[in-house]
Amino acid sequence: MASIPVEPVRRRLESVVRAGLDPAAYVEAALDVLGRTVPFDAACHGTLDPATGLLTGSVKRHLTSAYDEDFLVHEYVLDDVNLFADLAGRPRPVGVLAEEAGGDPRRSSRYRELFEIYGVEHELRAALVVAGVAWATLALYRESGPAAFTPAEADVVAAVAPLLAVGTRAAAVTARAQAELGRAEPGGPGVLVVDAAGRVVQSTAAAERLVADLGGALGGALPVALGAIIAAARGFASGRLATEPRARVRARTGRWLALHAAPLQHHEGGAPQVVVTIEEAGPPDVVPLIVDALGLSPRERDVVGAVLRGASTSEIAAELHLSGYTIQDHLKSVFEKAGVSSRRELVAKVFFDQYAPRLG
Repeated sequence: MASIPVEPVRRRLESVVRAGLDPAAYVEAALDVLGRTVPFDAACHGTLDPATGLLTGSVKRHLTSAYDEDFLVHEYVLDDVNLFADLAGRPRPVGVLAEEAGGDPRRSSRYRELFEIYGVEHELRAALVVAGVAWATLALYRESGPAAFTPAEADVVAAVAPLLAVGTRAAAVTARAQAELGRAEPGGPGVLVVDAAGRVVQSTAAAERLVADLGGALGGALPVALGAIIAAARGFASGRLATEPRARVRARTGRWLALHAAPLQHHEGGAPQVVVTIEEAGPPDVVPLIVDALGLSPRERDVVGAVLRGASTSEIAAELHLSGYTIQDHLKSVFEKAGVSSRRELVAKVFFDQYAPRLG
């Protein structure tokens, strides 16, 4: 099959990436652009914690959210075909389900149990990776019929996947914590316990507030980030994952929260429950993520690290064995990438976005 020109879609996506949109608006605009070249009937874009690869949120188009919990169980516990974690480790992080399943998509448990509910038949998936780090996932779907995704369409998605990752990375730092909602609140970390059926059976008072900030409710549907980390904890209990899952998530208020989940051992042989802790992310969690999201070179990261420690230009130059002029050049590049004009604004961008509103 003839190849599809990539440059037109790349140029349009570059305009979207540079627009400074908030995360949801960025995804909608990017899907509009991509859909002109690779048509789809439904789509889901998921954000990832770049350190752990866990899903932290999603934007869907023409897909129900009613089965998110089931989907996440297939992704982290049951399925083994064309998983996002596997795609992220490939040189070409794109896969078409039918091809990955050897022509029999029913090898995939999510295909067998969810695709009919979703009203789709064909799936193309991509891990959105840039500089070796996965920042997001993309799944495109088509309804039943012969119109499967073609190799040429998969090539287009593979070609623009790094650019889509850059857009997600940039959108991750556009929001600021809201002053009226970012103040310290009583109650400390939120803790909740989820039974084998996915029901919240115990929780602290703080958990209700924090889950609401993530866009969910303890008595209703849990947000994607919680569903993912709970499913991942079950994957850890079964030996599917090597470490207990952790994730950093940007809440609706704009602040960052840290999530941790662990399976509880059932000493009478029953199915394990999962305990989840939600707390405000501290600087050791937030600062590396924000710095990563700025897309800095290794030397620029060194310079930013020194700036955050309060070092002067001459001190940074001596530490890195560079001239003061070279340090100034690096700072200029960092300022441009961060959208700031001074060291003070840079520190605010990297560090105080999370904490400054409540200090006021």
